[in-house]
Amino acid sequence: MVITIQVQKESETESNLSLIKRFSRRLKEAGILSEAKARRYTARPLSAYKKKKQALKRLERRREFERLNKLGLLNEVRYKKS
Repeated sequence: MVITIQVQKESETESNLSLIKRFSRRLKEAGILSEAKARRYTARPLSAYKKKKQALKRLERRREFERLNKLGLLNEVRYKKS
């Protein structure tokens, strides 16, 4: 989505500060900045393919862990709570 906001000097005597104020006012009215800030930290949902791929990977790791546990090949490392 592309939104273009153009602001030109109304007269030769208009200061740059008033031009910037008009631009920021139009930006605020359009809601562009607030929408960008709202979308900033939201993550896109994963596709069905990626969800399935992650689930299969998880199942495979679990099977491998159970297999090694049954064979007694796992080194049990206990971590201290500090």
